[in-house]
Amino acid sequence: MKRPWKPNCKGCWISIDLAGRQAVVRNGHLPEREILTGLGPMSVGIPKVRDRSGSGITFNSARVSPYVRKARRVEAALPWLSLRGISTGDLREALSVLLGDEAQGWSPAVVSRLKAEWSEAYAVWNRRDLSDEHDVHVWADGLYSTPRGEGDRLCLLVLIGSYRPA
Repeated sequence: MKRPWKPNCKGCWISIDLAGRQAVVRNGHLPEREILTGLGPMSVGIPKVRDRSGSGITFNSARVSPYVRKARRVEAALPWLSLRGISTGDLREALSVLLGDEAQGWSPAVVSRLKAEWSEAYAVWNRRDLSDEHDVHVWADGLYSTPRGEGDRLCLLVLIGSYRPA
């Protein structure tokens, strides 16, 4: 009789059945599911896993939780909320509308730390050296739109840059 577990190449242990085969195997993909993201709908293939041992273990994908239809990218929503004038202290209330009970961990201190990280990343990007670059060009334009339910037109400033590396 073989051992029920053996090491795989990554140092983890995998389950094997009595015939010496791997008990848990990938078995293709489930039908693609459409997830609504901040950039629009996106089709996602979810791996299907089969347990050949018959123990009845079920597996859920780490990529997409069961029944999820909308991506929750809170970190992408926070800068937008901040730009719309919502203060750090009021963000928890705004996030509770978007996320419900999952907004409990977003304290003003966490939001302030994230804002500091974004500011630092922007400062590093803004200070980078372009002196060795040739033919640096920047085009700027504004795209105006009226969101549904709002009377004011919003302008999205678009900057496109190009350069020829040295």
